[in-house]
Amino acid sequence: MMYSSRVLALLLALCISLITTLFLTLFESVGTNALVVTFFISFSVSYILAFIILEFLIFREINKIYRLIEKLKKKELSGLGKQKSGVLNPLEKINEEIFSFAQLKQKEIDELKKLEAFRKEFIADISHELKTPIFAAQGFVHTLLDGAVNDKAVRGKFLKKAAKSLDGLDALVQDLLTLSHIETGQIKMHFESLDMHKLADEVIEQLEDKAEKRNVKLKIDSAHQKVLVFADWQRIFQVMTNLVSNAIKHSYEGGEVEISFDVSKKNVTVHVKDHGEGIPPEHLARIFERFYRVDKSRSREKGGTGLGLAIVKHILENHGTKAEVESIPNKGSDFSFKLPRAKSDVESGNG
Repeated sequence: MMYSSRVLALLLALCISLITTLFLTLFESVGTNALVVTFFISFSVSYILAFIILEFLIFREINKIYRLIEKLKKKELSGLGKQKSGVLNPLEKINEEIFSFAQLKQKEIDELKKLEAFRKEFIADISHELKTPIFAAQGFVHTLLDGAVNDKAVRGKFLKKAAKSLDGLDALVQDLLTLSHIETGQIKMHFESLDMHKLADEVIEQLEDKAEKRNVKLKIDSAHQKVLVFADWQRIFQVMTNLVSNAIKHSYEGGEVEISFDVSKKNVTVHVKDHGEGIPPEHLARIFERFYRVDKSRSREKGGTGLGLAIVKHILENHGTKAEVESIPNKGSDFSFKLPRAKSDVESGNG
């Protein structure tokens, strides 16, 4: 509802002029002509003053407030601009408060829309990722049930394939649980002084078989034999495993994956570098998102849950740092992250 300042100004002016005229009738010396002139002068002046006060100091501001309230009711806050008020306006503070509230609600609406879009995308992604290994395992099992189980050669082959699909499903569920626990704070970080060189050795030992199958060489830059940092061993081991495994997966056969360390006064920068497919520039900003794949068909052929880099991102965020990547298509990628040096190492002056 919008209010009209003209109507109220007219009524106020009429009341004031009538009261003034009636007051003057108490004096016998004031003639009828003088009363009429007084009435019209009083009415005109009162109307002008009342209109100015009501229109420019009150009603214009009240109408702005009503427009804001209407938009709040209809949730039509996009594109809402701040409305300026006069310096002497008594309703300026109220208008500003409502505008701030409207802006806050718009941010909440935008955030909810983003969350809803993310939820839909996540459900679509997880449904697809779960469906792939489940359907594969179902296909092998049903083939066996249809009679192939009697053929020993076929039976063994199909059971192995079904088991591989179920192993992939288990890995996906475990990664989802890990990611969920990290995001909700259920996994607590246990910070300690640890040797990154030793940790990298253990990662390479764990992934040697995978690297050999692709004829990829794993190596550690021997410039630093001991690199002490302050971090959570188990989680950084997981970060390194994911990064090195990813580098092996995207290396060309006969290639090389190298782990190296840049040691400064306060930090250690860990690099995992490969000489493989690389990542096109337009994909770099999204590779740490859940299930994001540069080339979906090729990525699924090479295995993986699509959650490795998302887990890396969240673990490093819990360490107060982040993963960075430099990549050139067909030449390789260099993933890196910083960790603080252990105090004992800094105090001893090593590096």
